[in-house]
Amino acid sequence: MATSPGPGALPELEPGTLPPGAGALRAQVREFLAGQDFTPRCDSWLTGADPAFSRRLAERGWLGMTLPPRYGGHGRSPLERFVVIEELLAAGAPVAAHWIADRQIGPSIAAHGSEGLRRRFLPAITRGECFFAIGMSEPDAGSDLASVRTRAERVAGGWRLHGTKVWSSGAHLAHAILVLARSSPADGDRHAGLSQFVVPLPGEGVTVRPIRGLAGEHHFNEVVFDGAFVPDGLLLGAPGDGWRQVTTELAYERSGPERLLSTFPLVRLLAERAATPAGRRAAGGLLTRLWALRQASLGVAGALARGRAPDIPAALVKDMGTRFEREVIEVVRAHCPAEPDPASPDPLARALAQAVVQSPGFTLRGGTSEILRGIVARGLGVR
Repeated sequence: MATSPGPGALPELEPGTLPPGAGALRAQVREFLAGQDFTPRCDSWLTGADPAFSRRLAERGWLGMTLPPRYGGHGRSPLERFVVIEELLAAGAPVAAHWIADRQIGPSIAAHGSEGLRRRFLPAITRGECFFAIGMSEPDAGSDLASVRTRAERVAGGWRLHGTKVWSSGAHLAHAILVLARSSPADGDRHAGLSQFVVPLPGEGVTVRPIRGLAGEHHFNEVVFDGAFVPDGLLLGAPGDGWRQVTTELAYERSGPERLLSTFPLVRLLAERAATPAGRRAAGGLLTRLWALRQASLGVAGALARGRAPDIPAALVKDMGTRFEREVIEVVRAHCPAEPDPASPDPLARALAQAVVQSPGFTLRGGTSEILRGIVARGLGVR
């Protein structure tokens, strides 16, 4: 297992910089990837699920990197984790199975969960044996999470959930789903009365139905709760604390390299194949913008490493990053003679097909662009 000093041993760093040893860690990840057999793909963190690959990462100590060692984690810095996931995404590696559990559920349980929740789930997440889905969005409540209608009714020994969640990535593969539900009336404050529950999957009273994409692929799901019982021990945090907890989680969800590197296989292929001066300039322009966005994402990772909750910078990274991702497709199509074809032997045609199919979701998942710009505007005091 690769080793490195924990976050407490890292020196204070300038914003946008990586800790000592980052180069060696990056080299370890690249060496590992060179020995793996997988087909690179765009949007691999959402569509490329391979549980066996996730377990191999866990064996190297690259899952649960920032979680406390007493719960099986590795006590490393978010900046060290940034290095690992940056390399995995750039390679188009199949990381979707563990992605949500490692990115935000593990840190949320570590921060807000009871001792029982931590001991039950964190070691399993770190071993690559427990995958999670998110139950936030609903048919009539997408980015406006305060309007969720899923209800949590108090019963003896726990709660019963009633409602429907949509766009729950990987719920058909997950061992549990973290559900946001209304546990008490709002009483004039829409953000009050919301709680989060860990619901094991599969489970009685829970139905997972596929939502297929444009090309028939299955990674999204509808999850229906019909009186599903959740014992008190699976409540995350205190009743009514759900909104505060969710806003913290969204900083992890919105700011990572996955908001910049979902289409990186296309950028790499454009840089390799551009045959005209205009094509080479286009590739250079994309790489220049990518570097600037990467520095912004790295800045958020640094803030997380210092224990801050950078929700406004995270929203900005997500908005700019997903716009960039869609523009990558346009630039590649303008400068490379390839048509999208998922069955083509040409890696460029395959990657282009994957990116085109996934691109409608770029500006939706993790919050629509309109919602994100509203968050930034409020942070600037102009709304």
